[in-house]
Amino acid sequence: MARDLRDSNIATQQTVAAGERTAHAPEGKSAYGQQGVATGATSRGFGGGIFTSLIKYRDFRYLFMGNVFSSAGQWIQQITLSWLIYDMTGSTMLLGLINGMRALPFLLTGPLGGVVADRVDRRRLMMGTQLVLLVSTLIMGTMVLLNVHQVWHLFVFTVVTAMAWSFNQPVRQAVVPSVVPKHDLQNAIALNSAGFNMSRIVGPALGGLLIAWFGAGGNFFVQAVGYVMVAVMIYQTNLPPTPPAAREQSMVANMAEGGRWVWANPLMRMLMMLALVPVVIALPYSTLMPVFSRDVLGLGPEGLGYMFSAVGVGALTGALTVAGVRVKYRGRMMLTAMILLGVCLVGFSMTRSLPLALFALALTGACQMTYMATNQTVLQMMIPDELRGRVMSIYMLNQGLLPLGAFFAGAMATWLGAPTTVAMMGMSVIGLGLLAALSLPAMRNLE
Repeated sequence: MARDLRDSNIATQQTVAAGERTAHAPEGKSAYGQQGVATGATSRGFGGGIFTSLIKYRDFRYLFMGNVFSSAGQWIQQITLSWLIYDMTGSTMLLGLINGMRALPFLLTGPLGGVVADRVDRRRLMMGTQLVLLVSTLIMGTMVLLNVHQVWHLFVFTVVTAMAWSFNQPVRQAVVPSVVPKHDLQNAIALNSAGFNMSRIVGPALGGLLIAWFGAGGNFFVQAVGYVMVAVMIYQTNLPPTPPAAREQSMVANMAEGGRWVWANPLMRMLMMLALVPVVIALPYSTLMPVFSRDVLGLGPEGLGYMFSAVGVGALTGALTVAGVRVKYRGRMMLTAMILLGVCLVGFSMTRSLPLALFALALTGACQMTYMATNQTVLQMMIPDELRGRVMSIYMLNQGLLPLGAFFAGAMATWLGAPTTVAMMGMSVIGLGLLAALSLPAMRNLE
């Protein structure tokens, strides 16, 4: 055990150093935008500035705005597809299936997307995925406007766009450390999370309004405009060249190398487990919120809307808090937030009134986002740039595991009831957090 800990610490120091070395652009060109890297040590505690990365780093501003447009487009697309499939068939089974199909490519083609992100020019890869999304969306929108679309067209469109997203997401995660230096990386990742949660709050409502104003077919053209805006942002972004190491091997060897690197480092293995396992055993609590709304709290769809909004507001608050705080030991912050997430889930499972439920859900969203943003920050700091796409594609498997977690939550709730299921989810998260803290003391000391 002691040897594992020593190896873990050595590997952590080596990979952080490698990540710092390879994050820089070639001589004469800053990887961090026009203002370059800020000098001086960062302060601890609050006061570092919530919007530091947006203010200081030009290229991150473009990436951030592109992420907001992308996330909003995803939510609008989900609402539009769900409306179309249910309006055409009235089948809840097909409704669930088409949403599940959106996640499947992250399991199948996501790792390949990570390999490609480490082999080709990353800006061109992002532009290419936007082109696929733009063309497929325009075709689908035209078919809907002409009223020639069928159910299978919606499924083909879903698979094509989901595959594009499975290539897009790993490279988007991989380029952030190339435009923001290490000492502001937590701020940048948290701001990206805040942008995503802003889209999660606004996107579904906007998607519904757009369907009412322009119809489902018009919605696809609104999405297409969003993809054009993302492409413009990407085009304005300056990124350093992709490290050449991956191109010296085959793609199969590249994929194996990424997996071996994660497995060889005990600390990285545990961090990846903390990123992926809660997606299955805890985060699908949202799947059961309709049950809480109707059967536990005796509310209608308005109450369910309030509950989802509480999670979104809490998550946004948590992301902005992480963006503005500076702590020495991020590992302790991550583990604390994770354990508190479990406590909040247990508390939510025991609520029997709407105000208490909203309070518990807001805290749950805040703890969830704090834990996830900190986990990703620590991961990004450890990954060398030549492996960043591949390792982040493993991290992005959490997108593909969500349907599995939702199925697990539904099956457990059928057997034990929703409150007991959510309580068990919370206790599982608490147990996993304590296991990580006790089995790898180096985890607590991660900076």
